[in-house]
Formats: sequence, structure tokens, C-alpha cells
Amino acid sequence: MILATLLEGAPAAAETAEGGLGGPFAIEPGLVIWTWVVFLSLFFLLRKYAWPPIVRLTEEREKLIKQQLQEAKQANTRAAEALEEHKKLLAGAKGEAHQLINEAKAVAQKEREQLLAKARDEQQQVLDRAKREIEVEREKAVMQLRREAVDLSLAAASKLIQERLDSDADRKIVERYLDALERSAP
Repeated sequence: MILATLLEGAPAAAETAEGGLGGPFAIEPGLVIWTWVVFLSLFFLLRKYAWPPIVRLTEEREKLIKQQLQEAKQANTRAAEALEEHKKLLAGAKGEAHQLINEAKAVAQKEREQLLAKARDEQQQVLDRAKREIEVEREKAVMQLRREAVDLSLAAASKLIQERLDSDADRKIVERYLDALERSAP
């Protein structure tokens, strides 16, 4: 039936196209009806078979994009948190490094002070030992000089007296004399 109607309208369309009644803007009721029939048929076919998959794919794509945006926001948040944590760790590491450097400086200063104190102690010990040795040597030299002075005094006295005196007794006399001289000398 549709085919018969199409065939009947075909000669009228041909006449119109050949210069019949209408022009390009003429309204033909048969053509309008068939245009509507084709349009509505295509509309219902597309609505039933094409639009649901298109709408479903579009909605799935929209959901996927929303999910990806959400994941991107979460990844961005995690990255910002990781960056913040990294900054905190870096600041902590810098603080620890400064603390270690300060501790190392303090330890080095203590070691330096200990080494200087030890060197001063050793220097003082060497000086004290040298002073003791000098004092001992001085006392030995004084004793030696005393003995020589006593011997010289005895030798001089014996030449004066022309006799030999008892050496122990003479020594005691001269030693007493030298002690008296030592006490009176400033």
C-alpha cells in the first residue's frame, strides 16, 4: 500500500519538477505526508535501536570521565600530602643534620680543650721535673762547691798553721762557718 501511494505521487512530482504548477517552494501535500512518514519511521527506529546504546555509551563515558576526575583529584591530594610529608621529613633531616653538626662541633671543642689541658699538664709536669732536676743539680753543685771550699779552706788553714788538722773536725768548723755566711746573705 505504501508502495502504491509512492508510485501515484511519483508522476505528480515529475510534473512539478518539469515546470508544472509549483516551484521549489511550493507545498505538496503528498510529499509532506511522505516526509513525515519517513521522518517518524526513522525517528521511532532510531529511538528504539540507536538512541539507547548511544545514550548508554554517553552515560558510561560520562561516568568514566567523572571517575577519572575523582581519581585525579585523589591522586592530586595524595601527591600534595606526600609533598607535605616530604617537606616535613626534609625539614626534620635538616634539623637533625644541624644538630649533629652542632654536637660534632661541641665534641670537637671538648676534645680540643681536653688535648690542650693534657698538653698543659704534660708541659707543667716537664717544667716541674726540670725544676726538680735543676734544684737537685744545684744542690749537688752547692754541696760540691762546699766540699771544695772546705777542702780549700782546710788546705789554706793547714798551710797557715803548718800542721795537719783532723779533717772531720776541721770540716765541721768550716761547714758551720759557711752555714753562718749563707744565713746572713740575702
